[in-house]
Amino acid sequence: MLPFAHKIAFLLFAVVTVTIGLRGFYRVYRRIRRGSQDSDARFDHLPQRLWYALITTLTQSRTFRRRPAISFFHSFIFYGFVFYILVNMVDAVEGFVPFTIRSVSWPGIVYNLLADLLSALVLIGVVALVVRRFLLPSRRDFSFNQRTMLHQDVKHSRIRIDSLIVSTFILFHVGSRAVGAGAKLAVEGPDRFQPFASLLSHAFTSGNAEAWRIFGFWGALGSVLAFLMYFPYSKHIHIFAAPANYLAARRPSSGVLPAEDLDLESESLKAGANKLEDLAWPRLLDAYACIQCNRCQDVCPATATGKALSPSALEINKRMELNSLARHQPGFEAGESSPRPLLTFALSPEAAWACTTCGACMEVCPVQDEPMLDIIDIRRHQVMIQGDFPAQLQTAFRGMERTRNPWGINHDKRMDWAEGLSVKTIEENPQPDVLYWVGCAASYDPQSQKTARAFVQLLDHAGVNFAVLGKKECCTGDSARRSGNELLYQQLAGQNVSTLNQVNPKLIVATCPHCMNTVGKEYRQLGGNFRVMHHTEYLETLIAQGKLQTAVAPATVTYHDPCYLGRHNGVYDAPRNLLNILSNDLVELDRNRENSFCCGAGGAQFWKEEEPGTQKISDNRYREAQQALAGGENRVLAVGCPFCKSMLDSTAARGQADAIAVKDVAELLLESVEKKLGKIATPAPANPPEPQPSASSVVTAKSQAGDPVAPATSSEPRPATTPPTPADPQPAKRKTWTPKAAAAKEQQPNPAETKPPDA
Repeated sequence: MLPFAHKIAFLLFAVVTVTIGLRGFYRVYRRIRRGSQDSDARFDHLPQRLWYALITTLTQSRTFRRRPAISFFHSFIFYGFVFYILVNMVDAVEGFVPFTIRSVSWPGIVYNLLADLLSALVLIGVVALVVRRFLLPSRRDFSFNQRTMLHQDVKHSRIRIDSLIVSTFILFHVGSRAVGAGAKLAVEGPDRFQPFASLLSHAFTSGNAEAWRIFGFWGALGSVLAFLMYFPYSKHIHIFAAPANYLAARRPSSGVLPAEDLDLESESLKAGANKLEDLAWPRLLDAYACIQCNRCQDVCPATATGKALSPSALEINKRMELNSLARHQPGFEAGESSPRPLLTFALSPEAAWACTTCGACMEVCPVQDEPMLDIIDIRRHQVMIQGDFPAQLQTAFRGMERTRNPWGINHDKRMDWAEGLSVKTIEENPQPDVLYWVGCAASYDPQSQKTARAFVQLLDHAGVNFAVLGKKECCTGDSARRSGNELLYQQLAGQNVSTLNQVNPKLIVATCPHCMNTVGKEYRQLGGNFRVMHHTEYLETLIAQGKLQTAVAPATVTYHDPCYLGRHNGVYDAPRNLLNILSNDLVELDRNRENSFCCGAGGAQFWKEEEPGTQKISDNRYREAQQALAGGENRVLAVGCPFCKSMLDSTAARGQADAIAVKDVAELLLESVEKKLGKIATPAPANPPEPQPSASSVVTAKSQAGDPVAPATSSEPRPATTPPTPADPQPAKRKTWTPKAAAAKEQQPNPAETKPPDA
């Protein structure tokens, strides 16, 4: 128990520090409230949300997803501090009344044992993390690309200083408590249920034990009170903000962007985010929940290829600015506008346009921050309010506005991909079991047309009653939405929702994950509730029902998980199940499933030049596939997305001698089915293709020339197989189809005579 003078001093100190600390937390709350209203429900189903927040916090399940060794040491600190809430309360009571918990009953034994062991473990955990952050080579995890915009406080070593303050506090707080416990046992005698304190007790004598016990009390509880004043400005605030983030977590998947209510009747249209207060309030909470672990930066394809974007820097910059406003412009909390646009301190315009919207940052974040959504809001403001966006996107926007596809090719040519096949439109077959959503890529891109043709031939082999929308189908608006053109997206989506509601399909199957995600999930925001499935999922059901018979192909295959199929929609097994049937040698890439690495096409990157960096994102991914398939024969990189196929098939790395074939899962399955039927021989190894420019390079060239956009692809087409004889009645077959890329190669026209696609 403390002397009387110490009791008075401690109470006065507690009143002052608690008052200052609580005021600081209240100001944090007011700053978060300055964010705009969020379009997503954040507090519905509150009991379930509370349970999720509690379990996720206590189990540290998201933290343990990556870096298990470091997470193990971090768990020492976390569980120590959770239990220390009780320990500090007991110690405070012991300082004012003659009360102590002895190891004479089970409750006392459990309490003393946990308090003692966790004290030691917290100290071990802090030392391990301090050594890692400041002394080991892994300290590079906490550095940033030279291109990355950093807040002035970050440049002035605020992160390092804050880490040192927090680490020093934890060491002093827990160390002082351990010293006080040891001094206590020096008087009362050792306790076998407090081995760490008993060990420390040998350092004290009966003459100095009481003084050290008082020091331990002030050091442990006094440091907590003193730190409480700094707490709202430190990274340590995440221990409160992270559970709040779990409680208010978004229900929609990462593939569903928040709805934007565009008031076109207003004199001043507001869209997206220009300043901090324009971001939805959960985005400001994200800044305080961030633990500065840089895991998002580790998995970001833009960061990995030397570009300016760092999701971690974005969140850190936001918090630094919020804290700076607290110091220099307290009126912000009362409603004053923040002085600086986000693009002047949070991230650069270059970084804002480097995001592929792959969602890796959101998937890996241990506290469920959403930096990708910040970037989308910034793009919305830049496109719809400022009119400031990469010039190449203008061509894609114009194509979507005029011809309802980003290629800018005449809408009347939307069914040209089906030449030579018996494909019914919805007018010809009003009651299909399956409505095949072809998508713009399969309608206009020769490489993607191979996937569409393979898929419909497989449907014919299986006897599926299917139809397509034909010319009633237009672009889903995915690229428009993810590039920030929400208005154009809503116009395109509105047309499609109206058409689909009239058709009322039983099931929609898409060969493009972007279309599947947009039609199946995002159209719900506009009144379109449709059952949508990826073609690999549907083909898997046909195999399971025995409607397709396959033969094993002598090929070494690896599979690239498309971001919009896997990470955003959780489809991982269906493509692999098909490939395991087709090949006895399926090799996994090092980065697979939820850890898959982007191809570089998402976020409308397909329609623009890639931002400056050390390498192309597609090159990075393709070289990983080469390493995985090294030594194999008939090597194939299987994909499930037309944009992934185009990016990986046209990457500069394919010009090397060890190039590998890039094929959609449907193409491989068709080869297997027709081999089983005896219609084709075992395919020979694919010849390495001629190196071709990337899709973004072609887009740029055509944009400069004023031509419609038609990204080039590079692999040679497989000869079209003869379609099965259809059962009557059937519409007349369309004329024999020859991929434009193949026709161009066979005819070898004079480059000067080559004409652009019809507009």
